[in-house]
Amino acid sequence: MIFATAAACGGAADPVPAAIEKIPVATPTPDPIAVAANELGLVPILMYHQVTPTPVGEYDQTPEKFRAELERLHRENYRPVTVADYISGHMDIPAGTHPVVLTFDDSTTTQLRFTEDAKVAPDTAIGILEEFGARNPDFRPTATCYVNNEPFAGDARALPWLAAHGYEIGAHTANHADLGRLDRAGVQRELVENLRAISAAAPGNRVRTMALPLGIFPTDRALATAGSWGGTDYTFEAVLLVGAEPAPSPFGQVDPTGVPRIRSGKSEVDFASAYWLDRLDRHPDQRYTSDGNPDKISAPGLLADELNPRWRSQFNPY
Repeated sequence: MIFATAAACGGAADPVPAAIEKIPVATPTPDPIAVAANELGLVPILMYHQVTPTPVGEYDQTPEKFRAELERLHRENYRPVTVADYISGHMDIPAGTHPVVLTFDDSTTTQLRFTEDAKVAPDTAIGILEEFGARNPDFRPTATCYVNNEPFAGDARALPWLAAHGYEIGAHTANHADLGRLDRAGVQRELVENLRAISAAAPGNRVRTMALPLGIFPTDRALATAGSWGGTDYTFEAVLLVGAEPAPSPFGQVDPTGVPRIRSGKSEVDFASAYWLDRLDRHPDQRYTSDGNPDKISAPGLLADELNPRWRSQFNPY
């Protein structure tokens, strides 16, 4: 193509621009067949508690094991999202990768604490995750932290730091209560006081999901999802259980009032993380694989019956 200047046409020449603006070229959307996309597949939501060199409970594990699990997840093309991302269907990860949700219960100092110079301690779960993400930029360091009142030994820096760095803060009751032993007012008080404490510590943070302490529902299960106490209402988009299987696709037949998680602890109890990651590795057609297009839900057409009708307009069968 030939471009003529004003001078060449007999007119006064305009100054030549220092640079010619480049027109952005759209990146082609990957072929869902080529990446074996299955956005109706299973999603592992992993549950962690203490990350300590001296694990005690069956849900505790060592920093070395936690690092090894992160290495495995990255090697097998898993990419972290939060519970809020999952339940809303906001699964914006690259084509051919699989979502994984990392969740931490009980807000202990083995998960997050700070050094004397106000940095995240490198031997904590969040410190390990942040360091891993820095070494592997395609593995976004994010997780959902289910906190009680006075989280992380009452360190006022903790919740604002999590919110500012892209972590989700979820509810876990004020006092880690066994909700099955409380009356209706007690259940709602535990959740509202928890939400108030989170809001006071991290103003503007929206709590969207909660995890049941001990995995125990209140007698009236509906109170785990919505209620009111002391003039404050609450509603959660998802309520998480304690194990013991992968969660359905957010676009499939997921029950938001009881979302399953997979335990990851010091010993390989039945149906813990290694069992399920091994199984999904042996049966890759069963796990969620992204098509790389957040506006479409791609999956083999034979799985159409598994699609929740609310997502029908975005379904892209092949």
